[in-house]
Order: sequence, then C-alpha cells, then structure tokens
Amino acid sequence: MTRILVVEDEPTIAQAVAARLRAEGFTVETAADGPGAVAAARAGEPDLIVLDVMLPGFDGLEVCRRVQAERPVPVLMLTARDDETDMLVGLGVGADDYITKPFSMRELVARTRAVLRRVDRSAAAATPAEPERDVWRAGGVEIDRAARRVRRDGREVHLTPTEFDLLDCLARHQGTVLTRAVLLERVWNWADASGTRVVDGHVKALRRKLGAGLIRTVHGVGYSLEMP
Repeated sequence: MTRILVVEDEPTIAQAVAARLRAEGFTVETAADGPGAVAAARAGEPDLIVLDVMLPGFDGLEVCRRVQAERPVPVLMLTARDDETDMLVGLGVGADDYITKPFSMRELVARTRAVLRRVDRSAAAATPAEPERDVWRAGGVEIDRAARRVRRDGREVHLTPTEFDLLDCLARHQGTVLTRAVLLERVWNWADASGTRVVDGHVKALRRKLGAGLIRTVHGVGYSLEMP
C-alpha cells in the first residue's frame, strides 16, 4: 500500500488531510515540525511527502533538502500563500509539485495521484526486462531514457521524476519552442494553463543541475532545448 507522510504543524489541517488520504486508500503518517519530518521520512520511507513550507524547528524547504539528500522521494509542497519565492525555491530543492492554501481536498488528492503516477511511470521504465537503449546526448548532457538516468560530463545527476519527464519532453522536441501550456499538458497532464509557474520552477531547477545554457527561454512563449 502506498505510504504518505503528511508534514503540517496545524493539527486541524493535518488531521483533515490525513483522514482524506486514508479514505482514498493510502497509509498515512504525520509529523508536525522539521526535525520530526526528517526522522519520520528516514524511519518510514514514505512513497510521497505532503510537506508544508512553514514549520517549527526548521522549515519545509530544509526538510526537503535533507530528505532528498538521503533518499529521493516525491514531494508535494504546501504553501500558505501564493508566494512565488517559496514555490520556486521548493521546486529547486526537489519538490515535484506545489499547492497553495487554502486548497480543496479534491485538488490535493488529484495532485497527489498525479505525482504518484509520474513516479510509477519512472519506476516501470527504469526496470524493463531487456531495455532497448535510447540515449540522447548534447553538450556533455546524456539522457538514458530506458534507465531514466541523466549524466552531466559523465557524472550522474539526480532529477526528480517530474524534472526527468520535463527534460525528456524538451529533448524529444529539440529546437522546437514548447509553450508552458503544452508542457503542462504533456508532463503534468493538466488540462488548463493555471500552473505555468510550476513549469518555470522546474526549468530553474534543471538549469541549476545541468547548466544554464541547455534550455532557452523564449519570452512570452515558452522553452526550447538547444544543442549547446
């Protein structure tokens, strides 16, 4: 059964989120502060973390950094307001998606399932019986699609499942400018373009990990992956 760790210091919100996720068939544990969240993630090895940014002890961004350093795990970040800085930094330290408070439980469940689907797709693709090598290379960056691994100058780079899917989508359309709406549809399976800043945050994270020159911004349009 899929294990989810809910990290939220407001007891009412934590209980409501945990109850709804349990009703959806997930196994749920909770934590109420930064140190407790890191300890719970280490002990329970959850399949996904629903993580509030504002926490006592240390904040959710630091929780995400520490957890990702120990074991890659998908993270759905909760922000108390529509704070672009929190969102961009959160995506930059390894979060897969974010949702702004107040949110509906229906939206939370939908986002949770969407992240888990991307992780399942990643795991299935990483262990085929006889993988046919499909490798894309450019400017020192190598994408091994069968193994879902990325290397830069020969060294493996850890990408979240969403980051990998975004990079792969851009690579498959190398030289073509893809709008944010197209990327949201193809990578996130979102039917509307309301989450365009999510795309921007993940592009920022990819540039930090792979170099600034790989993905070109076409202002007012979208992004294109270029041969350096």
